[in-house]
Amino acid sequence: MQELPQSVLFCCDHNAVRSPMAEGIMKKLYGTDTYVQSAGVKSDLEIDGFSIAVCDEIGVELARHRTRSFDEMEQWGDDLSSFDLIVALSPASQRRALELTRVFHLEVVYWPIMDPTGLGETREAKLEAYRQTRDQIISHLTERWGDPRSEP
Repeated sequence: MQELPQSVLFCCDHNAVRSPMAEGIMKKLYGTDTYVQSAGVKSDLEIDGFSIAVCDEIGVELARHRTRSFDEMEQWGDDLSSFDLIVALSPASQRRALELTRVFHLEVVYWPIMDPTGLGETREAKLEAYRQTRDQIISHLTERWGDPRSEP
């Protein structure tokens, strides 16, 4: 188990499903000791309604999330080198993060988190796919940083 970093950036393809879920869940589980943000390779989609719904089930509010890309982060003055850790949740975001950080001494890790978009025919089946993604994120977080609920 590792110590919590001071700052983490989660990234995926569109910053609409996996990375906002990871950002919200990390904030909920580990509080405000760590600065947490998320970004996508692109920011051409709005936050996904199913992501909002399944995070709501565990008390994580995502409805106000605004998607943003790596490029927008840079435009808005968020310096990637100021993050201690970048967690890529998709192969494309891992490539982009490694590309953008090759001049920095920065840890980029890849967590193979399932992309639930397009899975399931019915609303319930779709929600089930999103819950699997949410639960994969939780298990990666607690594997790396421990279960915050088991702290004394």
